[in-house]
Amino acid sequence: MATTTKTTETAFERSVGRRKTSSARIRLHPNGSGKFTVNDRELKLYFPTALLQQTVMAPLATTGKEKTFDVTVKVAGGGVSSQAEAVRHGIARALVKWNEDLKPVLKAEGYLTRDARAKERKKPGRHKARRGHQWRKR
Repeated sequence: MATTTKTTETAFERSVGRRKTSSARIRLHPNGSGKFTVNDRELKLYFPTALLQQTVMAPLATTGKEKTFDVTVKVAGGGVSSQAEAVRHGIARALVKWNEDLKPVLKAEGYLTRDARAKERKKPGRHKARRGHQWRKR
């Protein structure tokens, strides 16, 4: 069995972004042309609204690298907005892996912070997570 040597320079940077129940696996290919694929579909087909597209592209736009990278994304779970924010988080993390000098810019915009807010679980004896039973006198 032949052993292969692992090179330190990879063809792409990998990272994971998360938000609520969404999880996005990012591959950032340097020296690209700006091609963006989400779950084997174009960005504009997967995220049809301009707001979601801006959310996803925000880290690349902030650093001025929109046309420098090809981005491949696999995202699952949650809703569309949550998925867009998970992709944004993952892209920001991949950019920092690629070039550590971009960290202060992305950190200042809040793209590297994992938004930990998620739905609180329902407790026994309650209608919802916090809503209790309605009291009635008669």
